Amino acid sequence: MYIRFSETLLREALLDTPVVLIHGSRQCGKTTLAQSVGEQLDYRYISFDDDNQLQAAKTDPIGFVQSLPERVILDEIQRTPELFLSIKANVDRNRKPGRFILTGSANVLLLPQLADSLAGRMEIIRLRPLALSEVAGQKNEFFQQLFSTGLGTGEVENNYDRLGKSLAELICRGGYPAAIARSTPQRRNVWYRDYITTVIQRDIQDIANIRNLDIMPKLLSLAASQTARLFNSADLASPFSISRPTIREYLAVLEQLFLIEQLQPWHSNRISRLIKTPKMHLADTGLACALFGVNSQTLWQDRTLFGQLLETFIYQELRKSADWHDEPLSFYHFRNKDKVEVDIIIEQGRQLAGIEIKAAATVKQSDFKGLNKLKDACGKQFTAGVVFYDGETILPFGEKLFAVPISLLTPNTMKAPKS
Repeated sequence: MYIRFSETLLREALLDTPVVLIHGSRQCGKTTLAQSVGEQLDYRYISFDDDNQLQAAKTDPIGFVQSLPERVILDEIQRTPELFLSIKANVDRNRKPGRFILTGSANVLLLPQLADSLAGRMEIIRLRPLALSEVAGQKNEFFQQLFSTGLGTGEVENNYDRLGKSLAELICRGGYPAAIARSTPQRRNVWYRDYITTVIQRDIQDIANIRNLDIMPKLLSLAASQTARLFNSADLASPFSISRPTIREYLAVLEQLFLIEQLQPWHSNRISRLIKTPKMHLADTGLACALFGVNSQTLWQDRTLFGQLLETFIYQELRKSADWHDEPLSFYHFRNKDKVEVDIIIEQGRQLAGIEIKAAATVKQSDFKGLNKLKDACGKQFTAGVVFYDGETILPFGEKLFAVPISLLTPNTMKAPKS
């Protein structure tokens, strides 16, 4: 079992907060994390995947909550939104910290029943699929280096491995613990296919009334084809005989289930002609590869698709690392109408850094075009601009600009599995 770095966040929250919610996509490790901590702290575990527990909670939510022990894990809470008001009333009578650990495979914050119930009583931990550093068992320190300008001061190791084809293997493998545990790529693809079926046929129906459920697998595949690209609902609606507003509603359901997410555009009065369209990113590149029907070899040969999925892969790795970073981080992208762009912008307080992602093993000055524009616009607020590439050395490309090996994101350069 992998050590999840969010475990520290969970333990700290239980010391001062009555309710802690762990939410994220199905099978990302929420239950394992909750049970691992809960067993050590004497929590009772109840899953609403158990139909008897589910029906009892729905039939008499007040009585169900009153019958619970002082410390309890309620798994898959999105299936029983009726409980939220009862939990609120129970917590208001006894605000002792650490009473409830909730897990949810849907963003329950978007459910109306929760909006006014547990505010101020609950801490939220977003759990994503495994990060490379979690698989390796050692946190990477990229954000500390990024925002302290440690990249250019000799404070970091400067001897990295090229990943080459193993990078395609990592992309295809993804981060879901159960998929990683499969012995072959073929077995992993079976897992992903079953995963998609389960989410479509079960989880969607728990949170939404979808009349055209049969289109959801194709819609998810089309959404995967737009990963790392500007969001375009017209392109996604065109294959179906339903309206764009309905497609947007269906996409919102996929987002609520943590299968897709939108990276919002960055705004500044100092840069004109900015495009205000968000980018789409799939939650996991292993899932994307299964939807595309590609393996590591075919992905490596298709350089356009490889570059597209590499951007999503690194974006998700950075989002995972941000979840346990000491300071809150905000993520954006930047593009103007002249097609000058920066793949990822990260803000920490008043500091700002830009990230570009290249699939090549070499870097050119022209790769820093967007980062230079961002640097000029932000002045002292700009901390660093990074072009990730598949190289071996951190290279300076001007003041606060660096080419950085992708393998820096993996402590001790984890060897990828055969795929």
